[in-house]
Amino acid sequence: MTTRTSKKTVTFRRPFVLGGFDEVLPAGAYSVESDEELLEGLSFPAYRRILTVIHLHARSGHPGLTRALTIDPNELDAALERDQAPKDAPVGRDTHQETLIRATKPHQDDTDLQAMDRAEDEGMIVHRGQTIAPQREQEVAS
Repeated sequence: MTTRTSKKTVTFRRPFVLGGFDEVLPAGAYSVESDEELLEGLSFPAYRRILTVIHLHARSGHPGLTRALTIDPNELDAALERDQAPKDAPVGRDTHQETLIRATKPHQDDTDLQAMDRAEDEGMIVHRGQTIAPQREQEVAS
């Protein structure tokens, strides 16, 4: 498959958090890279995002250590929107939906949540909080 990488710089005016990452990240400019793959078999060129990475600032005390975090691009957009909100608006991630999902599916881990988010990003319909068990055949005694 043919892939392409795009790069952009995003700037946060205030400290922020991204879903699935508990560290509060400092305000500043961050480099973001997105990889997309060409969808084959269409009559027009179309790409699907397969990976988004944000390059983080080095932690204090470790000036030479660089870090990169694979993120959900929707979480990045939400963090940028929160950053643009008025100063008296709460800063941080909205965990209500995440908490609701965990309460209804206590054994579901973060990987499952990320998979559902990615499925929604790809246009799939995801029914959160519902478990669909496979039907089992019952043996009938004769």
